Amino acid sequence: MANDAVIIELIEGGVPVRFTIADGDPYNKGRLMEIKNPRLAYGTWNNNDEFIGITCSEKVANDGSTSIALWTKGIFDLGANAAVVAGERVTIGGNNLIRKVTAGDLLHSNVGITLESSSGAETVAVFVGK
Repeated sequence: MANDAVIIELIEGGVPVRFTIADGDPYNKGRLMEIKNPRLAYGTWNNNDEFIGITCSEKVANDGSTSIALWTKGIFDLGANAAVVAGERVTIGGNNLIRKVTAGDLLHSNVGITLESSSGAETVAVFVGK
């Protein structure tokens, strides 16, 4: 899928945490995931989804697997849906994308802090878990 996260550096091994997922859902390695109750991860689709981590591996639909490990700490290249400035907090900005946090965003939807600026919709380095 386009806009998959690309590892730049895994901090403390990326601190992978295992979550439950639906067997029928396919995910590429590098997919931004949101959390649902109870401890259920889904791919991000909408602004302000509640980010929980980035898939460590591919998940094939209907392969019998109902769990996946997610990286929760590291520096990743992520696709931004608009311009961002280095040092800004970012949140989910649509289908596997990020955008800068605004005043109306939920505090817990934070993905991380940008480490570089962009002039438009492009890939930027983000410190996830910060």
